[in-house]
Amino acid sequence: MEKCISRIFKRVCSVWSVVFIVAAILPMMQSCDLDDDNNGVVICPGNVPNAVVTVKTAADNTVYLQLDDNTTLLPTNMKEHPFKGKEVRAFVNIREVGNNAAPYSKAVVVNYIDSILTKPAVPTLGDKNTEAYGNDPIEILKGFPTVCEDNYLTLAVCTVWGKNAKPHMVNLVTGVNPEDPYEVGLRQNAFGDTKGNYAGATVAFSLKALPKTGGETVKLKVKYQSFSGEKTAEFDYKTKD
Repeated sequence: MEKCISRIFKRVCSVWSVVFIVAAILPMMQSCDLDDDNNGVVICPGNVPNAVVTVKTAADNTVYLQLDDNTTLLPTNMKEHPFKGKEVRAFVNIREVGNNAAPYSKAVVVNYIDSILTKPAVPTLGDKNTEAYGNDPIEILKGFPTVCEDNYLTLAVCTVWGKNAKPHMVNLVTGVNPEDPYEVGLRQNAFGDTKGNYAGATVAFSLKALPKTGGETVKLKVKYQSFSGEKTAEFDYKTKD
């Protein structure tokens, strides 16, 4: 039932390290130095992501991209769903074109697309949360691609990663505060893999399990165990009702 993020960690270390160093990690957390070995992969402008989107399918089977809560993109060069019809968050490199996009907001050409690990939130197990979901330290990185939009929380995270390729798991836990349904917990189970180098990853969580906000903007509070103690990250969250 759970999905591991080992593949995503490895990808960031090999392919996306340049992206995260430039766009997210160094400005926000100098301690998160990623592996610069790109394994022969050349980073060029066409495959450096410039947006995070949700890949969706319309009722008429048209594939489109949800850029934010209000903006939809029609990929003119994408006729088939790249991920077998599954709604996922994805990194894209896109270029706007002048084609008629109606009923979508804009027409774009997709130069590059790659899925982000996308998973549902999980319910609290109370006193058994640590046993089930772990409580190993993890950091949430500010800036791209961390964003709360389109009923998803997409997080760039950083943690210690060893060289044994052991899977790590991360979960977003709902119901941790009976008085505030919009308070959630981010938990990592490193399965003992707590020695090594800092590495980054991206994971997206569906927020559909949370109550609708009635069109109002609320604060989504994410509590997590960082390397310097417990922290809380806050995001604006709004659902279309």
